[in-house]
Amino acid sequence: MAKETGRKLVAQNKKARHDYHIEDTFEAGMVLTGTEVKSLRAGRASLVDGFGEIERGEAWLLGVHIPEYTQGTWTNHETRRRRKMLLNRSEIDRIERRITEKGLTIVPLSLYFKDGRAKVEIALARGKKTYDKRHAIAERTATREAERDLGRRLKGIH
Repeated sequence: MAKETGRKLVAQNKKARHDYHIEDTFEAGMVLTGTEVKSLRAGRASLVDGFGEIERGEAWLLGVHIPEYTQGTWTNHETRRRRKMLLNRSEIDRIERRITEKGLTIVPLSLYFKDGRAKVEIALARGKKTYDKRHAIAERTATREAERDLGRRLKGIH
């Protein structure tokens, strides 16, 4: 069997960048069961309610929904179980230190396969206030309108 190479995206948390200020990102491996891997290879997962925590020197991913594998038997996995993240000791210590000092949270950004292994991209993030979200939307709209006007001017349309 040929070894899988490259990166295959399974799930992405698009709302995370809207709801949080992303400060730092990390790539972590995951400890999964066989049916979880098969379900992920079928492209089924949801990171919407997911978050991470550091407990007794270990990194855990909670709230991530990986649905049961359809061809699975009694050996199927629980859909929202705690999953251990695989990080270096220095990364875990750095994340734990920043979470306790600055009040940040661990948010999963994307779930993917890299060279055949399941990985999760996590971020240290600070929650946005509602006025920050409104400001970001207004800024995005303003830049879009400015680009549209510039394009019209270049084309000679008034």
